[in-house]
Amino acid sequence: MWVSAISTYLFLYLPLVIVVVFSFNDSKLNAEWVGFTFKWYDQLFHNDKMLTAAGHSLMIAVAASLLSTFFGTLAGVAMHKYKLRILPFLVLTPIAIPELLTGVSLVIFFVMVNQVLGILELGLFTILLSHVAFCIGFVAIVVKARMQGMDDSLVEAARDLGATPFQAFRLVTLPVIRPGIIAGALMAFTLSIDDFVITFFTAGAGASTLPLEIYSMIKIAVTPEVNAVSSLLMLLTLVLIVIASRVSPNSLRADN
Repeated sequence: MWVSAISTYLFLYLPLVIVVVFSFNDSKLNAEWVGFTFKWYDQLFHNDKMLTAAGHSLMIAVAASLLSTFFGTLAGVAMHKYKLRILPFLVLTPIAIPELLTGVSLVIFFVMVNQVLGILELGLFTILLSHVAFCIGFVAIVVKARMQGMDDSLVEAARDLGATPFQAFRLVTLPVIRPGIIAGALMAFTLSIDDFVITFFTAGAGASTLPLEIYSMIKIAVTPEVNAVSSLLMLLTLVLIVIASRVSPNSLRADN
């Protein structure tokens, strides 16, 4: 069993370790180790195209996480409060279907809307809308799981004491589900910043994000600069995962 477990973890994480190690390789080729250097990181931070793409990715990820957290929280609360079978279907379908199908359907929708109304031309805004569409479901799942562990009698007691529905939500429900909301927001940010498939379909000409820029670079060759930007993106993702686990280590459990 130990051999099987170690082999599985090596298969999962050894390629990531190799990417990080070779980002410090003093050679333009990744065929062999030549020496240790930071020049690829220095070259990366002087690459205007890469910095622009990274700025676009951060801007879209922040906006998408905020919007999807707002709507996902409302969806999670609604799924818990109203036991309608159609609600889980509507909220969770975008995350259940393959990303390839989501990307194709979204680009067809945006093109049709642009042809009819003259708006929604493919670009950064359509990328943002696409990311919000598939991140809402992830936030809703976390919030709904958090609400399942909440004692509904607390809200009823607040209402009996004269609180309005909004006051009961703000003063009672919101503090209980806040860890789940934060965890969902961090998850949405992570999913948005490194998404490739849906972004590839909905970006259009001239709109570049970090995953798209990395893809354009590796079509030529996998250089240490690609390893460097991949390592930084990996580090950002790991930091967000650690923050999410610290903020709400049990937010995905329904027995809190």
